[in-house]
Amino acid sequence: MKSNIIDIDVEVTARTSRAVLAHTGNKEDAVWLPLSQIEIEPSGVSGIETVTLPEWLAIDKGLI
Repeated sequence: MKSNIIDIDVEVTARTSRAVLAHTGNKEDAVWLPLSQIEIEPSGVSGIETVTLPEWLAIDKGLI
């Protein structure tokens, strides 16, 4: 199965050495994303970061 890689802009509310807690606008909907399956970098907008991840993971976590 080929995985599509997508970018999503998120706000990160917590970090550990293995994951980030992020949401796309509603803090109550924040989900943990494992750093082993994502790439994350500043978006250029204060407080917002861009997460690059497999589409299936974004769907599974309810981000899209």
